[in-house]
Amino acid sequence: MSGPVPGTPSLLRAINDRAALRVLLDRGPLTRPQIGTLTGLSKPTASQLLSRLQQAGLVVLDGVRGGLPGRTAEVYRINPAAAYVGALDVTPDRIEARVADITGTIVGEHTLPTPRRPHGELIDRLNAALLGTDPPVKPRRVVIGVQAAIDPATGRLGYAAAKDVPGWQLPDLVGTLSAGLGVPVDVENNVNLVAVAEQAHGAARGHSDFVLLWADEGIGSAMVLGGRMHRGATGGAGEVGYMPAPGAPTAREAGRYANHGFQALTGGPAVLKLLRSYGVRGTDFRQAVATAVRSAAGRGQKADDAMAGLRDVAARLAVGLAAITSVVDPELIVLTGGVVLSGGDTLRELVEHELHALTIPQPQVRLSSVEGNPVLAGALDLALAAVRDEVFGSTVPS
Repeated sequence: MSGPVPGTPSLLRAINDRAALRVLLDRGPLTRPQIGTLTGLSKPTASQLLSRLQQAGLVVLDGVRGGLPGRTAEVYRINPAAAYVGALDVTPDRIEARVADITGTIVGEHTLPTPRRPHGELIDRLNAALLGTDPPVKPRRVVIGVQAAIDPATGRLGYAAAKDVPGWQLPDLVGTLSAGLGVPVDVENNVNLVAVAEQAHGAARGHSDFVLLWADEGIGSAMVLGGRMHRGATGGAGEVGYMPAPGAPTAREAGRYANHGFQALTGGPAVLKLLRSYGVRGTDFRQAVATAVRSAAGRGQKADDAMAGLRDVAARLAVGLAAITSVVDPELIVLTGGVVLSGGDTLRELVEHELHALTIPQPQVRLSSVEGNPVLAGALDLALAAVRDEVFGSTVPS
């Protein structure tokens, strides 16, 4: 019977390097004794490790720290210039770009109108958006969020009509964009990226099973099961806007990518029309939902009508969430997007109440707590995870 294979010196050094870099990333800047204590390494090993990481350009001195009388300790931190990553959020109206260094510190942002011509200009505009951030050097990896999904079997973009993502209907989309931008590129569904950000920094932190519902102009969701994003066989897991719903037209009547199903009941235009039927005014659905919440807090018939309208919106959202909950049984549901965020905790409570009246599982329902653009935040998280894995594993020759 063979026993466990002992680790080679180079493997053990790589493990120690990664541990020290992770501690510096999470807790730094730190002194050598602090790094040794937090990683469990001896003083000589910690000293050798820091020397190796400095030579690799991953760690730099960050001054000295006073200790006991007559004694000082050098302080070390991750070298932010070790690598940079880029994130792009592409919508029908604009391309929003962000670049961060390896510590996650944002070093530049830029926004450009979305191109509506063939893919040659698409790549030019993506490049222009990245260059507009004025990065110190070219990012090592770029993650792009789009309102669609990559089919892993074909490499093509699906779950969106060509008119909604013009120029993106290309074979081997990821390979084409990587070649055009000159760096490795990942293309990810925008709602999935929001879920990544919520799990890392927001309402889903600490949860390995949750569903995120994005309710805005359109409807989408993301499902994290066992700590991993569930994408489905064709990349379309979470495309619940197309899910058949009671009282809504189906794809058979409306067309494959037309306004039908759950989205026809709960998308922004439908919510605006519904609230107006209750006498709530607003130039768009966000304003109408916010107005309904303010009116419902008052008294009289106007307040009653506004609350009835919000209950109707909540009931429609709950029908779709009930179908998802019955299949997935998540421990948590996170609500985000213009419809629900405009409704705040008032609408959240109504959705939770309606959902729990429909399902045996009763998951907690929370509002998103990620500030700013959550698509860019999630894209940076994915890019940083990949690049840190590459860079932090490069300190020891194979």
